[in-house]
Amino acid sequence: MRLPRLPFDPASLSRLTLIACGSAFLAAHVGRYSIEGLARLPCDADVASELRYRDPPLADGGAAILVSQSGETADTMAALRLLQVGGQTVLSIVNVPESTMARASDAALLTVAGPEVGVASTKAFTAQLAVLACLAIDFARRRRQMTTLEEGRLTQALLAVPSHAAAILGQDARIRELATEVAKARDVLFLGRGPLFPITLEGALKLKELSSIHAEGYAAGEMKHGPTALCPSGPLFEKTASNLQEAAARGGRVMAFTDAAGATALSRFAEQVVTLPDIDSFAAPILHAIPVQLPAYHVAVLKGTDVDQPRNLAKSVTVE
Repeated sequence: MRLPRLPFDPASLSRLTLIACGSAFLAAHVGRYSIEGLARLPCDADVASELRYRDPPLADGGAAILVSQSGETADTMAALRLLQVGGQTVLSIVNVPESTMARASDAALLTVAGPEVGVASTKAFTAQLAVLACLAIDFARRRRQMTTLEEGRLTQALLAVPSHAAAILGQDARIRELATEVAKARDVLFLGRGPLFPITLEGALKLKELSSIHAEGYAAGEMKHGPTALCPSGPLFEKTASNLQEAAARGGRVMAFTDAAGATALSRFAEQVVTLPDIDSFAAPILHAIPVQLPAYHVAVLKGTDVDQPRNLAKSVTVE
């Protein structure tokens, strides 16, 4: 895998900062897992609006990656200026090539997702995940943390994403059926582990944005520290069988997105299971984003809320 020329050498970095807002931040959060896991490069993932208040020490000659669909997000632009004043080299991942962020950064990688009409980011989010996955592979190779064989395997996993995505979209009717139950819920809880944890946050965010149903994303291991109290109200769960079984035992209605092996394991207590293709764990966040976003769309349609223009939200947030 070869990417365009980067404005920094990943092999020379001691730390990397990833900055974004909203769904783009959740993509950056997934990117942190991939880059740290494959390239062994420590990363910080920060919400852009909070960077200035945290005032982190920035390494001399350090680097940062900014992620934005529009390239005009005010908080991310403010973070860009702060990082550049701090001597950081900035690479942006944007969808709009002529955007302010693309022009102000030292270099820009384009997601090439095309125009996104709806306020809630979907295809741009998927494209951001794909670009960050490519960067993780590239960084690992340059830092000599990956064999050529492993690079080829992970590249093939990414090349298989379109066909797997088509298979998932082929289950839309099944997901729509699940959404009819979700639409009746007062509280919905998404659970996941590892790089799928940020995907649970994305699922919860989309459901809140589009349908105005209270939803939360949680690291599955944290369930016992509080979210269990929500179980009787009909949450939606993803993965982690032991935690899901705890939820079912407390009256939670368990709905899961998992592969064939997971479906077998969860069938004893899950009310509904959507079986996904067997996919490489490296590409799993990209593909799991689809089935956690689709219920939000279907629930919004069922409730009659505006899917493309949710109340009180704007596509490009240009004010702080």
